[in-house]
Amino acid sequence: MVLGLLLAGAAAGLAAVYWRDTHQQKHTVLRNFPVIGHFRYFAETWGEYMRQYQYLPDWAERPFNRLERSWVYRSAKGVSNLVSFGSENVPSFVFRNAAFPVLDEEERHFPGKLIGIASGPGACAQPYMGQHFFNISGMSYGALSHAAVSALSRGAKLAGIWMSTGEGGLSKFHLEGGADIVMQIGTAKYGVRDANGALSEARLREIAAIPQVKMFEVKLAQGAKPGKGGVLPGVKVTAEIAAIRGIPEGRDSISPNRHRDIANIAELGAFIARVRGITGKPVGVKFVVGDPRFLDEWFSDCVENPGHCPDYIQVDGGEGGTGAAPEPLADYMGLPITQALPYAVALRDEHGLTGRIRIIAAGKLITPDKVAWALCMGADFVSSARGFMFSLGCIQAMKCGSGRCPTGVTAAGPRLIAGLDPADKAVRVSRYAGRLIEEVEMIAHSCGLTDASGLRPRHVTEIERGVGGFRAHAG
Repeated sequence: MVLGLLLAGAAAGLAAVYWRDTHQQKHTVLRNFPVIGHFRYFAETWGEYMRQYQYLPDWAERPFNRLERSWVYRSAKGVSNLVSFGSENVPSFVFRNAAFPVLDEEERHFPGKLIGIASGPGACAQPYMGQHFFNISGMSYGALSHAAVSALSRGAKLAGIWMSTGEGGLSKFHLEGGADIVMQIGTAKYGVRDANGALSEARLREIAAIPQVKMFEVKLAQGAKPGKGGVLPGVKVTAEIAAIRGIPEGRDSISPNRHRDIANIAELGAFIARVRGITGKPVGVKFVVGDPRFLDEWFSDCVENPGHCPDYIQVDGGEGGTGAAPEPLADYMGLPITQALPYAVALRDEHGLTGRIRIIAAGKLITPDKVAWALCMGADFVSSARGFMFSLGCIQAMKCGSGRCPTGVTAAGPRLIAGLDPADKAVRVSRYAGRLIEEVEMIAHSCGLTDASGLRPRHVTEIERGVGGFRAHAG
């Protein structure tokens, strides 16, 4: 009798937990995996009290470790990021604090930077003022679920930052939040292609007429797969996504490894000028640095043919991510952002294009230290994809290309997507962006600067680990 009552009580308790999990909206894992999902949160919460018994340190996981993910999670949730008992991090660089840091009343916010010019060769009718130095990098609808794209769009609007569409084209979910949008043109020209796969000027004009679309971006390559086009498995190519991209439903969506009409620097410049002429808006180029001689030749051509000059370049490091990529390219192709960004900045400045071409840095820059480093190296803006995926609740399950993402971020099935509440996650996206911007500004103030736009190489020092200790190198 007693055993029966205990079992009945346990069953009732589990039923209550199940009901609560499926009806709350803050935790996607619990909505998608009621009851058993609590084991994940139990391990996450109590794991810090078991540190001395762990076999893997917090910085051992890849591609992002627990320290990085936890910082994003806490920021997105709006809880304290203060640490106790000293830092566990072993830095590769440190910032140089000023003897007399900036007082609170002297602090200023990032003043914004204009992208595009209003007159002269290469001018556009509608230059764009980037209000914040941290923004959302390209993630395609299809690779991400509609709920994730909706949450990012709403969160970007709340934070006042821009959002790139990724190469999958512009969807209604990108627009519904009201955020500023960067329309990316990938090698397959999804969303702006005609029946033969070539650029459709009519479609380009239609998208440019949308007030939210502020800039266009020609994608040559991304960090996870330099030299290969985007890959979207057929299981994720629904009728809606097929219509947006202009491709067959249910078949793998594989972009060419380069634009068929861009085979050299002259053709790249002509394409940039063509898109800018049609849209009247700034046009940038996203690429991965391989041979720096390309940059030298490209910038030389920009000086000689200013009408072909891009308004910005987005430099993506070889450590970039994506939902599906061949392992050899993801692991061994493309310079890391730590080398690529200084190359790009130095060559741009050497050719006298500092005020003409803005530089956006991308590639695992998801925490304040990495973003501040990029600004020190000369980036005008920083763009992140995976950082914002973590803010949505991504747990790095590495299921992006399968359509079975447990948190609904990259899921394809309606059951898993339903667990992600766009309204709740939009707030987390905004909080993450706001906290990151705030802490980068805190680093700048500690360096004696009123705002983050003043960060320079002299404000950071590389730390080289050597035998017997550390050696410091000036930035």
